[in-house]
Amino acid sequence: MVKTFALVVGVVYLLVGLMGFIPGLLSPPAGPDLAVDTLHGRLLGIFPVNIIHNVVHLAIGAWGIASYRTLGSAVGFARGLTVLYALLAVMGLIPGLNTMFGLVPLHGNDVWLHAVTAAVAAYFGWGSDRSATTAR
Repeated sequence: MVKTFALVVGVVYLLVGLMGFIPGLLSPPAGPDLAVDTLHGRLLGIFPVNIIHNVVHLAIGAWGIASYRTLGSAVGFARGLTVLYALLAVMGLIPGLNTMFGLVPLHGNDVWLHAVTAAVAAYFGWGSDRSATTAR
């Protein structure tokens, strides 16, 4: 299951990262101003993004896809994603940190998305039964 999680999350985040580069999918930004405002907007009118955020999504997607091949790397991906996204969710609640000092928007709907991502990743990183998983 954790290998499938890594692959699915990797593909989804890769697609989301690519979508962030399509101006037609971005609504005008809402929230604090950013120092890096290239491609700054709300992806699908919901999630605040900018070019740095998009590149991070691409990197996480590539990490997930690369790590799904072995159980150990998939577990490491899920656990790393848990820590990263839990931190981002908390940062999104703190003024100043919710824009990563003006570089990346982490506020608004990104907060709950990051928290849910962290919770699901924690389940697969620590809570799921990996004994039934076979190497493929």
